[in-house]
Amino acid sequence: MQYYSTNRQAPMASLEEAVVRGLATDKGLYMPERIKALPKEFFDGIAGMSFQEIAYHVADAFFGEDIPAEDLKRIVYDTLAFDAPVVHVDGNIHSLELYHGPTLAFKDVGARFMARLLGYFNGQHAASAMTEAPSLRGRVGEKASLVNVLVATSGDTGSAVANGFLGVEGIHVYVLYPKGKVSAIQECQFTTLGQNVTALEVDGVFDDCQRLVKSAFMDDELNAHIRLTSANSINVARFLPQAFYYFYAYAQMKRQGKEGELVICVPSGNFGNICAGLFAHRMGLPIKRFIAANNSNDIFYQYLLTGEYLPRPSVQTIANAMDVGDPSNFARILDLYGHSHAEISGLISGAAYSDEQIAETLKDTYHRTGYLLDPHGACGYRALREGLQPTEQGLFLETAHPAKFRDTVEAITGDAVVVPEKLQTFMRGTKLSVPMTAQFDDFKAYLMSV
Repeated sequence: MQYYSTNRQAPMASLEEAVVRGLATDKGLYMPERIKALPKEFFDGIAGMSFQEIAYHVADAFFGEDIPAEDLKRIVYDTLAFDAPVVHVDGNIHSLELYHGPTLAFKDVGARFMARLLGYFNGQHAASAMTEAPSLRGRVGEKASLVNVLVATSGDTGSAVANGFLGVEGIHVYVLYPKGKVSAIQECQFTTLGQNVTALEVDGVFDDCQRLVKSAFMDDELNAHIRLTSANSINVARFLPQAFYYFYAYAQMKRQGKEGELVICVPSGNFGNICAGLFAHRMGLPIKRFIAANNSNDIFYQYLLTGEYLPRPSVQTIANAMDVGDPSNFARILDLYGHSHAEISGLISGAAYSDEQIAETLKDTYHRTGYLLDPHGACGYRALREGLQPTEQGLFLETAHPAKFRDTVEAITGDAVVVPEKLQTFMRGTKLSVPMTAQFDDFKAYLMSV
């Protein structure tokens, strides 16, 4: 499978080239040259398949031409060592709980898959070097160590990527996060690890972190000095695997006989998650329509209303993982639908909520149903509650465990939030971070020095 750039000015790339580069040379995002529709037989039998079995079939459609079946199956099964259950909330609304992985956030799926895929590529190069030139055996580790992963985070991406890559030989991860703008628990999850993970505390907002990462890929001098790749959802190996759980959610709804007229609502920040759902739809997944739920950073919602895309600086909200003022994956959505506003708005509707509305929804849902949302899931739930038709079944993505936003959630509900042991372990660690300005010259100088 070859990959092209959304800007259409860069050469086609192989899977490995697209993953390692992260961003195309023309600053576009990589897209697979084909999106394969899955056969009817797959959907007929999907209700009887496990999460891993479903994911392997989906992964094979994207990566099967480039990775041997046994290796791909091992990567997929190792990635999905946890469940993603569909849970009924009330009426015709269900939650797809994506917080049962190691860092209790949906990004565990893409981050773990990408870490294992890069590890596979490194292993292939190491094996090749050993076979072709035995005298190079002492230099194999040096060759593999050239991969440096840059990731900007507004919250959960950093923890998922850091933990997904932790201890992976030949890879070093640099997590860029906005100072004072992620929750304390989220910060603990990527600043206490050490080993091959370095946290950079940027004096700015998420968009500054994302800009630094993108600028690094475009700097010829820096790229001549170290080998860089990105683990944000701009990377095809991060966002495509997120399609796995859309198929699994459908399978669970089908087991209950509730798969007809299925509407999926996605709390949306950088739009990699909903983009993966749109790819699943193109592969034949029978979703009636999607809803993109925003917080006060409602750039995409305004685009749906007006047809104009007007990015602006992000503002801080209690749903911080969605605090993005210029969503990178909007370029993929435009490309996927030929820049047709009519086609995009025909499949995707939008909603946007203030902090007050998010808090109101979280509190009301908890006291009325007993289901505890996180602030992002609250956006998704409210959008379904307000926009779902009686004949439709609604499914929103609960993207992170409420305990990751404990202070916020407890202040809203008035009740204590139980913190899972996984999170408590991170909270007992010692913070290790490097202060960084939002100036690219300072970031470049730091990377050139390591």
